[in-house]
Amino acid sequence: MRMNDYQLEKITDMLSNIKDKSEFYQKKFKNVDTSKVKTQADFEKLPFTDKSDLRDAYPLGLSAVPEKDIVRIHSSSGTTGVPVIIPYTSKDIDDWGTMFERCYRMAGLKAEDRVHITPGYGLWTAGIGFQYGAEKLGAMVIPMGPGNTDKQIKMMMDLGSTVLCATSSYALLLSEEINKRGVKDKIVLKKGIIGSERWGDKMRNRIADDLGVELYDIYGLTEIYGPGIGISCDYKNGIHMWDDYLYFEVIDPKTGKSVPDGQVGELVITTLLKEGAPLIRYRTHDLTRIITGECPCGSRYPRIDIITGRTDDMVKVKGVNIFPAQFDEILSKIPAAGSEYQIMIDHLDGKDIITVFFETEIPKDERAAVEKEVMKGLKESVGVTVVPKAVDIGDLPRSEKKTNRIFDNRY
Repeated sequence: MRMNDYQLEKITDMLSNIKDKSEFYQKKFKNVDTSKVKTQADFEKLPFTDKSDLRDAYPLGLSAVPEKDIVRIHSSSGTTGVPVIIPYTSKDIDDWGTMFERCYRMAGLKAEDRVHITPGYGLWTAGIGFQYGAEKLGAMVIPMGPGNTDKQIKMMMDLGSTVLCATSSYALLLSEEINKRGVKDKIVLKKGIIGSERWGDKMRNRIADDLGVELYDIYGLTEIYGPGIGISCDYKNGIHMWDDYLYFEVIDPKTGKSVPDGQVGELVITTLLKEGAPLIRYRTHDLTRIITGECPCGSRYPRIDIITGRTDDMVKVKGVNIFPAQFDEILSKIPAAGSEYQIMIDHLDGKDIITVFFETEIPKDERAAVEKEVMKGLKESVGVTVVPKAVDIGDLPRSEKKTNRIFDNRY
């Protein structure tokens, strides 16, 4: 991805005074002469920023403005370790809302829509981000937050929600409940704005079919504003990223070097306009690739592919690196296998055992063939032998937030 003149100007402007404004970058760039960064090649020599750096700055060490200018803080949704605290100025909040409104417009939303928001509120960026963008659009907001599925469905029916904002896991749960209760004809949803976790085509198609909606992948992370920094368009061929607010790179996660456009690597983001906590070369650990060429939708904004996984999703079993995305890919090719699966890794009798539970509608006495197909497909593709276990649709747990796919019980 080539850095354009606007991005280079914003980056050099930021670097000209970042050490004066940010104690965090004063330390990080202690041995770096930022005034010598004049080109993209110069910029790519700067050190990366990682989540561990952000944790070390807890609670407000990332601030690049006086405390009187901080109007809000958010925190990453992780449940382990020291939290990452991100401070926002009024301009940061407004910029974020502008990007989110742009996402809604790309998905075809209008002021007449009624936006049903199920992601969480509080320190997490999701709920309030979805809300502020919809309010900027002028749409009616139904700020439900997560949980209480009975009330969610009642409000959808009574208030005529036209847009569902959710994680893919909760969208699946709601779609199943709506069909189970036989109220699909009372639901008038037209679109789903789905984010927060990687999800496969089989799950995507199932939600779209069950709810009768068009689905859009929205992207973001708390460290970089929150959700709303990019979204897929009607052509569903990647996520358009708002490059007037962000500069992004895709690198080899092992070497840290840029990979050619079109090759999968780790997404790295630099904020161009963020005041409260600007981030320079932030490693997201999300795996994607830059999509070249023009999009049929006509948007000038560049695209990355939908997130296929995370570098920290990987587990090593029997000397083989495995990712949930690999299991998604195989199961999506097997018609009898449902979208939901879980991978259990145990160490028994001196060896690692991988058990793959997957849902199916096939009767119990006819499942041996599909289990054999799953085992064969994973052996050929991933290179490991698994114990396949077919279960009924709905047997695997559903989540109101993100769904855990891999459970490593060896440690």
